[in-house]
Amino acid sequence: MSGPLKGLKIIEFGGIGPGPFCAMLLSDMGADVIRLDRKADKGKDRGPAAFLASGRRGVLHRGRRSVAVDLKDPQDKEKVLQLIDGADAIIEGYRPGVMERLGLGPDVLLARHPRLVYGRMTGWGQDGPMAQAAGHDINYIALSGALSTIGRAQGGPVAPPAMIGDLGGGGMMLAFGIVCALLEARNSGKGQVVDAAIVDGAALLTSIVCDLKALGLWQNKLQSNLLDGGAHFYDTYECADGQWISIGSLEPQFYTLLLEKLGITDPDFALSRQRDPAAWPELKRKIADIFRSQPSSHWRDLLEGTDVCFAPVLTIEEAAQHPHNRARGTFFEREGILQPAPAPRFSRTVPEQPGPAPYIGEHDDEILQ
Repeated sequence: MSGPLKGLKIIEFGGIGPGPFCAMLLSDMGADVIRLDRKADKGKDRGPAAFLASGRRGVLHRGRRSVAVDLKDPQDKEKVLQLIDGADAIIEGYRPGVMERLGLGPDVLLARHPRLVYGRMTGWGQDGPMAQAAGHDINYIALSGALSTIGRAQGGPVAPPAMIGDLGGGGMMLAFGIVCALLEARNSGKGQVVDAAIVDGAALLTSIVCDLKALGLWQNKLQSNLLDGGAHFYDTYECADGQWISIGSLEPQFYTLLLEKLGITDPDFALSRQRDPAAWPELKRKIADIFRSQPSSHWRDLLEGTDVCFAPVLTIEEAAQHPHNRARGTFFEREGILQPAPAPRFSRTVPEQPGPAPYIGEHDDEILQ
């Protein structure tokens, strides 16, 4: 195992979504992550039959070891405590109060292991009036304000598939928080609790919108702003073959090049009108007609790699085959499963390619005994 986090041991209490993603990020970077799964599921590879389940086909569970335990069994609980005694951090994603009822709350664990970083992943946070309510990604990003900024004027808000909430606002924020707390513990010798709430993290991801609002460049109306598909020079367009492309010609020089490449001489597209929101709807209709007149291959040949700021809208399978992504190794395949490679890149402590997700309890003999 190699990578910048080599030498760290993390104990992950099994869950779905943001917790596993956090553990995956840390494991990708070289940490030794041991996942605690339910003993009742030992040996299973539930694959696609269960939502985001563990097993060889679970991308979010790649690169770590699994032991099967019953947290209500005193003997298993003692084994878990011994594992945590030798760990640098834990990851848990239960509702507030569950770990305390299991006798595994932060007061107990930090008393045994004062340097432990106790990472907690929830939707609403450890406190607040909604802390005990059930929820999912779509709810967290709705309450954070993020969902109100995504979608089409005629279709309403559209939730990305668990990317902004569970993964970006949740798992990634918890991974960042754990690493921050581990660095601080090196100086203080003291661990602490990291309270990562998806609603907090998703709100943090709206920083760019808050910035634009402060500058008077954002209104609370879908598809009416510079970066939400309101502008004709920053949106996606359908081509003659039904494929889609993206244009991001924000800067004047890029916009000028876009008009030149498309052969647009219509004075309505003049540079002086580029940032006039009143002109955008009509200009969007005109430019949409242009892109709809040719297949996506035509526009790729004409625009890809230029300063127009262009890219085709690709499926994950197509993205894996794009020459740029292939050159960088942005995706890889393990046991027939296509998945993204670890990121970011390091010049010296280069992480290994992650191993497959473990079967539940696969490493019981190796770890518990």
